[in-house]
Amino acid sequence: MQATIKWVDGMMFVGETGSGHAVVIDGPPDHGGRNVGMRPMEMILLGVGSCSSFDVMQILQKGRNNVTACVVEVTAERVDAIPSVFSKIHLHFIVSGHDLKTSAVERAVKLSAEKYCSASIMLSKAVEITHGFEVIEV
Repeated sequence: MQATIKWVDGMMFVGETGSGHAVVIDGPPDHGGRNVGMRPMEMILLGVGSCSSFDVMQILQKGRNNVTACVVEVTAERVDAIPSVFSKIHLHFIVSGHDLKTSAVERAVKLSAEKYCSASIMLSKAVEITHGFEVIEV
């Protein structure tokens, strides 16, 4: 894998991945940015949340579960020092569907957390990462 981050202006950058996708990264005005893109640390949360979501959905789909929606809310705490690293990250999955078994969702979340999610397993070496879930019958 590879990525390139190019400075645009002020604190704005454009990141482009080897797959050809791009994203704008920027800072808040009080740090020289114009607030037109995500912050770098927000992108880390999106990365861990989407990585785990891929796993959870693949596991549930392989199990032929009737999922109609899957949302993961990622919350984090940062230390009050420089560098302001994450001290805790929590992923809360909200999975909706027809006749979903709680045990199937629990298993998918657990497998992602402990075996498959490269991002959360890597980050867990330095950050306390927790997972939770709820199942909504539709």
